[in-house]
Amino acid sequence: MALHHKETDMVPYQVNFTAEARQKTVAYYGEAEIEEFIGNHLANIMYDLFDATQVVVQPGFVRDHFGVVWDRTVDTDIGNVRGLLLPEPTLDGYDFPTVDAEFYRTVYRRFMAHDAKVFRLGAIGFSLFERAWTLRGMDHLLSDMLEAPAFVDELLDRILAYNLAVIRVALEFDIDGMHFGDDWGQQHGTIMGPALWRRFIKPRLAAMYGEVKRAGKFVSQHSCGDVQELFPDLIEIGLDIFNTFQPEVMDVADMKRRYGQHLTFWGGISTQCVLPFATPTVVTANVRRMLQTIGAGGGFICAPTHDVSKDVPVENIVALIETLRRQAA
Repeated sequence: MALHHKETDMVPYQVNFTAEARQKTVAYYGEAEIEEFIGNHLANIMYDLFDATQVVVQPGFVRDHFGVVWDRTVDTDIGNVRGLLLPEPTLDGYDFPTVDAEFYRTVYRRFMAHDAKVFRLGAIGFSLFERAWTLRGMDHLLSDMLEAPAFVDELLDRILAYNLAVIRVALEFDIDGMHFGDDWGQQHGTIMGPALWRRFIKPRLAAMYGEVKRAGKFVSQHSCGDVQELFPDLIEIGLDIFNTFQPEVMDVADMKRRYGQHLTFWGGISTQCVLPFATPTVVTANVRRMLQTIGAGGGFICAPTHDVSKDVPVENIVALIETLRRQAA
């Protein structure tokens, strides 16, 4: 109902964690299945796939299915890319992965064990821009957009073909939608600017969204940062849900007024300022205000603007969770 912009008896919510924050929360509540205890309304296969596609190459380092090595010695959840698989603007010498459909089916079969009453999202992380820069390096890729656009087209088209094959496998299952992760924003504006985003990212994104929409499913998109200038484009190509919804980089009330009839916003609770640094009382008031204002009329999934990070005090995590859960009381 919320995705159809209708008033609901409670605002749907979602709390995801980094590993260390999850450990703190599990220890506080004594609940190993903390997501079920919280009452989260969504299940996202991205986490299952992220783990399943990693191979440990040495302690603290993993390699993903595109061959990218991630250093997790500091950031234990995702990590930092080590090395360049595409040191020059060419695919020569790089063996692009092929889609192992049975592998994806196995992961999706396990994922379908989630209760059908939970909104089940298939997912592709690092779906376009992020996947390209993990192979080429962000600085090189941004330069290539100006100096070697044909290479960027070739690279993104190969990534798109891979993604479309994965999407088609996902749509064999009883999912409610597909979620795509791809950060385009920074604190002020988009990383590559709107013109280059429209030139390179938008048409490939439209192809992925179209595959999902033709199957009658919802499309969800994650991008950190200030990407509000892209909302009209995203609406045009069929986006239903936008995550994250960061109050530090956009006026969330204004975004709801301007685009709330088209987009459902997922996020809104600051992981940059409020959760790590405020008091539990302020956290509670902030969550209540978002539920009452942004949640009015549907079109909102209340959540931290990213996975709750390790620097958030457990008291603030509890204030967040209990305020969300008390809606049903």
